[in-house]
Amino acid sequence: MTPFFSVVVTVYNKGHFIEKTIRSILNQTFDNFELLIVDDGSTDNSLEIIQGIKDERIIIYSNKNQGVSAARNFGMQKAKTEFIALSDGDDIWLENHLEELKNLIDANSDCGIYATSYEKHFFNKYTTSPKFSDVDHPFFGVVEDYFKTSLVDNILWTSAVAIPKKIIDSGFLFDEHLGWGEDTDLWIRIANNHKVAFSSKVTAHKMIHTQENHLSLTKNIPNLMMMIDKHKAEEKNNPSLKAFLDVNRFMIAMEAKLRNDYENYKKVKQDIDPNHLNFKLRLLLNLPSGILRFLKRMKFLLLKKQLYSSPFR
Repeated sequence: MTPFFSVVVTVYNKGHFIEKTIRSILNQTFDNFELLIVDDGSTDNSLEIIQGIKDERIIIYSNKNQGVSAARNFGMQKAKTEFIALSDGDDIWLENHLEELKNLIDANSDCGIYATSYEKHFFNKYTTSPKFSDVDHPFFGVVEDYFKTSLVDNILWTSAVAIPKKIIDSGFLFDEHLGWGEDTDLWIRIANNHKVAFSSKVTAHKMIHTQENHLSLTKNIPNLMMMIDKHKAEEKNNPSLKAFLDVNRFMIAMEAKLRNDYENYKKVKQDIDPNHLNFKLRLLLNLPSGILRFLKRMKFLLLKKQLYSSPFR
């Protein structure tokens, strides 16, 4: 009997976290799934830990390191089922995650992607909930406008989505040329062509372990700019997409300025419509880099004191 879900977990040097991630998946109330684990050339003990977990639903692939997009695409293409649920190797599912995705699929059979809500867990000490725009709470069904809904926090997060295999087989894969922003790029492409279904029930935890993987984007600013530029033509005819991309441009511009990369800061900033940014974002965009670095350090210290602040809210 073919399982309902293929769960694809990609792993690269997650030895400190991977066992908890896998155990949370195996503990699902809806247990009709296969678990495909793709080790992307880990150099720590990740693969050894994975091989030590015994469950007949687990299939392990050990590949040379090619990056997260290639690892996810490999796993999704190996899947035997009609629906593929994704997780990174350091996030946690609550036991109702697959059950809620199954309910969402049963109620909305013609969507290109399905997602549940999540919590952000900072440093194993502090938890916050994302804020979604233009959507009621509780919510269960098809969102009217994915881009408008995701202006503050994105309703699509890699470790809380399921994608029909037919969507993947029709060409909706992660762009392996993008080193960063590959998930946002795929969500944009799917949402531009298919319905997005969402449940506001929290079923997963986004585990943020260090300052860097939340308060910093990437050193590869040009790579993120390339992701944004892929959708320049489409945004001309889609105001919601334009607003969504401008919020992403803001984050790239801020990161560029923090790194004293003023050339790319100016390139990105000139494409932003300031009407798509609130007052706080417009102010931050024009502050000197020294003040921005101070504010960034303060944000990190506030998080350590369990105080979450965001200029988006």
